[in-house]
Amino acid sequence: MLEPPAIRAAGLRPSWIAGGGVALLVAGVAGLSMGAVPIAAPRILLELLDHVPGIDVRSGLSPREADIVWELRAPRVALGFLVGAMLAVAGASFQGVFRNPLADPYLLGAAAGAGLGATIAIGGHLDWEVGPFDTIPLAAFVGTLVAVFLAYAVSTVGGRDPSPAVLLLAGVAVMTFLTAVQTFLLQRQADTIREVYTFILGRLLTAGWGEVVLVLPYAGLSITVLLLHRRRLDVLAVGDDEATSLGVDVTRTRLVIVVFASLATAAAVSVSGLIGFVGLVVPHIVRLLAGSSFRVVLPLSVLFGAAFLVLADLVARTALSPSEIPIGVVTAFFGAPFFVLVLRARGRLV
Repeated sequence: MLEPPAIRAAGLRPSWIAGGGVALLVAGVAGLSMGAVPIAAPRILLELLDHVPGIDVRSGLSPREADIVWELRAPRVALGFLVGAMLAVAGASFQGVFRNPLADPYLLGAAAGAGLGATIAIGGHLDWEVGPFDTIPLAAFVGTLVAVFLAYAVSTVGGRDPSPAVLLLAGVAVMTFLTAVQTFLLQRQADTIREVYTFILGRLLTAGWGEVVLVLPYAGLSITVLLLHRRRLDVLAVGDDEATSLGVDVTRTRLVIVVFASLATAAAVSVSGLIGFVGLVVPHIVRLLAGSSFRVVLPLSVLFGAAFLVLADLVARTALSPSEIPIGVVTAFFGAPFFVLVLRARGRLV
């Protein structure tokens, strides 16, 4: 496949990968060391090194502190890494495939589908399980995928391959319809509103490593496929006709990216609820720092998205300790002002 010269020149610098790795390390150590029982960061680093094969060091943690680190904080940090990475890479992918910098992981009605699924599960007091999946995460996962499928189906009603604009409008229509259905159900079952809104505002509550193990295959598959398509996203940026002339199957590429970005979103939503701004703001930060090529934006979005969400979760659980702030509130608190500044810088606001 040929590529335009301007795109071919773009590349991922090792320094940026190192920077992303440092961000992950700082966020991880902070997440493991800070909380109701503070633990010194150097001891956390030694404890992590002690778990590296071939390295034997003493961290000095007591058995109680070790249990706090590995049974309470580590699963939550790991889940934050996975959810942040999936939301950020999904947002960057949607921005590329729709050629719209305002696109986010919930663009095709995913948020409305997840909210409706959770509302049905909570309001219906459903207690069935499928394998290791609990009711609410499973309902949110299914609701997200159904919403995206409906959006794609609506966009193809005319019998033609959907353009980005048509698919976007179909997503808006599906989102509006599903939100209306959710509102109707909430009005009829007012006792479920609190629990539903707890889910909608987002949270990273884990009962151990189970949630991490469940979401890990989806994260690995979706992130891998999207990263493998980062060059094609660069080619799509020049337009459908030009991309076709350069050897890209535009319809197939767009479908694959939408499917796996939606899968990443569904997996993230199922274990964390609806956390906004991660998939919108993180790719913009990466573009401001490292350039606009998707072969740079997607890998760095994975790294910085993971670090961002873990730090946001740290604020959520420590700012008003022992109470917790919904993590969606924290990401909105930092993300909304930043995004306004981005829009002003781009001349989108008067």
